[in-house]
Amino acid sequence: MKIHEYQARDLLASYGIPTNSGQVARTPEEAKSIAAGIGKQVVIKAQVHTGGRGKAGGVKLAGNPDEAFEKASAILGMDIKGFTVDRVLVADAVDIGQEIYLGFTISRDDASIVLILSAAGGVDIEEVAASTPEKIAKVLIDPTVGLQPFQIRQAMFEAKIDKQYHKAMGDIIRKLYSAYVGSDAELAEINPLCITTDGQVLAIDAKMTIDDNALYRQTELLGLREAGADMDEYEKLAKEEGLTYVHLPGGNVGIAGNGAGLVMTTMDVVKRAGGSPNNFLDFGGSATQEGVEKGLRAILRDPDVQGIFINVFGGITRTDVVAKGIVEAYDTLPRQVPIVIRLTGTREEIAKEILDNCGKPLVFAASMWEGAQKIVELIGKGAAGA
Repeated sequence: MKIHEYQARDLLASYGIPTNSGQVARTPEEAKSIAAGIGKQVVIKAQVHTGGRGKAGGVKLAGNPDEAFEKASAILGMDIKGFTVDRVLVADAVDIGQEIYLGFTISRDDASIVLILSAAGGVDIEEVAASTPEKIAKVLIDPTVGLQPFQIRQAMFEAKIDKQYHKAMGDIIRKLYSAYVGSDAELAEINPLCITTDGQVLAIDAKMTIDDNALYRQTELLGLREAGADMDEYEKLAKEEGLTYVHLPGGNVGIAGNGAGLVMTTMDVVKRAGGSPNNFLDFGGSATQEGVEKGLRAILRDPDVQGIFINVFGGITRTDVVAKGIVEAYDTLPRQVPIVIRLTGTREEIAKEILDNCGKPLVFAASMWEGAQKIVELIGKGAAGA
């Protein structure tokens, strides 16, 4: 479960982490009133369950209450990566001297919690991770033992944090870990953890994701859940149609299959083959012709999709039914893109015969790896010819 920045800030403040003052507003009038109460320059920040708000124009400075009204009017109602802004955080603007990234998350490969710290925080932290990973310190924490003082010192040393801020920052790291564990979070992130020009260390942004499986014991946090709030436009439409669909904005390969494990594996294999998955779509253990048609239309709603890889294992599912669904749906699709199909299992000979004789440009693959390579190749050829 994702929670908004202002909710995460309140949670961190309850653990004693210092933040700049701020309140949430749902109308420009409320933003103006909050700014008047702060009495100085404020920052207006869109509250949506996605990143990239600043680059999308969802974060603006306002020097006075009238400007706060104007900037809030511009941000409220914006669409940011498929999410409509219905509230903003109006916060005290601070004089930033340095931006630090601090976070805790799970390293499943290491069966550990990982502390992440970087002196190169801010909106470009993803670029830092990609181009200069040595600037990011990562320390593994045994969850049965907990965060140890030496690990905090190790992280600050490796991240090259100025020693004069070690005491204040070490205290915040300890408190963020307590918040992370205490709220059963999968992710707790402060970006930036700001060192102000007058030497304060403040959390001026916060992001938290709570483990859904622990919500039964997080009764206070459960009240923050908003139905559909963490879904974008494509996911909401798919949910209304009864589809199991997760959107991955920016990807160009539509992924569909039957069974969550198979679909996730297919996504991994497409990534390994050089593709970029756009979605997760599970037809279910007993895919029907109607379900296949609906699923393909749902995938193609995103114009970024340049091709689709369908990977079905026929146990309960009859592969010939899936094949018929694909053939029947093809001419009704909103646009035609390359479709690679791997069908194996129950009635696969009949399914292959249906696809071979359908007279449509559908590509059959004998294996998952072959299918992943083919869809990436076909999309590449399309891009080259564009």
